[in-house]
Amino acid sequence: MSKTLIEKILTARVYDVAEETPLDVAKSLSQRCDNNIFFKREDLQAVFSFKLRGAFNRMFLLSDEAKANGVIAASAGNHAQGVALSGMKMGVETTIVMPKITADIKIKGVESWGGKAILYGNNFDEAYAHALILAKKHNMTFLHPFDDIDVIAGQGTIGIELLRQHPDPIDIIFVPVGGGGLISGIATYIKYLSPSTMIIGVEHEEAASMYQSFKQNKRVILDQAGFFADGAAVKQVGENTLAIARDVVDEMITVSTDETCAAIKDVFEDTRTLLEPAGALATAGLKKHIETHQIKNKQLISICSGANISFDRLRYVAERAELGEKREALLAVTIPEKPGSFYTFCKAISNRGITEFNYRYSHQQQAEVFAGVKLTGGDSEKQQLLNELKEKDYFVEDLSDNELAKTHLRFMVGGHAQGADHEVLYRFIFPEHPGALRHFLMRIGSQWNISLFHYRNHGSDFGRVLVGIQVPPAERLEFCAFLKKLNYQYKEETNNPSYQRFLR
Repeated sequence: MSKTLIEKILTARVYDVAEETPLDVAKSLSQRCDNNIFFKREDLQAVFSFKLRGAFNRMFLLSDEAKANGVIAASAGNHAQGVALSGMKMGVETTIVMPKITADIKIKGVESWGGKAILYGNNFDEAYAHALILAKKHNMTFLHPFDDIDVIAGQGTIGIELLRQHPDPIDIIFVPVGGGGLISGIATYIKYLSPSTMIIGVEHEEAASMYQSFKQNKRVILDQAGFFADGAAVKQVGENTLAIARDVVDEMITVSTDETCAAIKDVFEDTRTLLEPAGALATAGLKKHIETHQIKNKQLISICSGANISFDRLRYVAERAELGEKREALLAVTIPEKPGSFYTFCKAISNRGITEFNYRYSHQQQAEVFAGVKLTGGDSEKQQLLNELKEKDYFVEDLSDNELAKTHLRFMVGGHAQGADHEVLYRFIFPEHPGALRHFLMRIGSQWNISLFHYRNHGSDFGRVLVGIQVPPAERLEFCAFLKKLNYQYKEETNNPSYQRFLR
């Protein structure tokens, strides 16, 4: 497989549509991390993603009859645009099945390259299944987004460029992983000519299908894939990609949403370009690896794989970047309910900036304050602040890693509920589209009373809702059965400490 794939990479036809993207020095990040860091700028391709490489190579190798019958693909964005552009270049009719939740910017991107977009299903799996049905019905060729050797070979041409652009030894290359096509192609070529170069794959922690497959030594199907890094949100990696990756990938690591947002900011500060979350995974993994292993003076490359981000998502990214960079701490602090206590608390924080301060009267003796505090020294400064507050007899809790607090609580602190007996708290995620919130409320129904509700549009393809529902103990089993029938992702947060302190 390896020799055959090397030959396919060397002969791949990609430059009819793709550019040889630059390998840029990440000047600011290099100085901050004490390493020589480079960005491989695949975000600069015509479709703002590497995906057109594999799509065009696969389409170019089709028979004349297959080209005449047209091709079909399933994608939530980047592969779709690569297929559409390739079809326009070659005069091949292209059809792309996209989930109904797909952002308008991606649908318009497909249509602008002459592709026919069909919206079907609420997720990639449903769109994928429908595309296979249409392919068989209309005798079209299905172009798989990652588990196809010719697609993998097209992506592998990035490896050729890397060794030409960086002729000195490369210590580590960090590659984002969704289905595994990109890392399989790059790693195969790099390991063939530079076996000492480490290849590290990076996934979002909520869509870690390759990481889990490596860990369990088998092809794993995730129960669900998180949606933040939607360009790499795959429940199951490819059969071919896993087999290849096992031989040529040294390590798989995962990163959080906050770490990814911080990486988007890092790349922006060095390039003035805004990557999509999936496009910034490799940079987030690079930073995490440096911190974990305390490496210095190494030659490190991050693959910036895509920049198809909708403008509305930037607000959410900016909010979470400071936490990801460890430049902000979210704290829950109990202070005395008496005149002057706020001033005393601010003195205890010293000269550190306060990013937010939420409070509402709820008790005669003590008050619960939700505060955001600016940091310049990362975790060590945060720990110092916590120690200082505890020494002054404040009851303080660090909520910087509490997802409920970061996504909902900081926007809704308003006091404890009175009379909300038997309240249970749940976080829900549902596909975001016109009428989605109304549909969600209709599904919840009126059998149980809603005692708390918070929804905030984060500019992504999925809505996030926090719901408090009054469920008597005798009806708890019935309620749990009802939740499973809703078919939404959910997590119970009734015992979350931030809920108990501020909203219970």
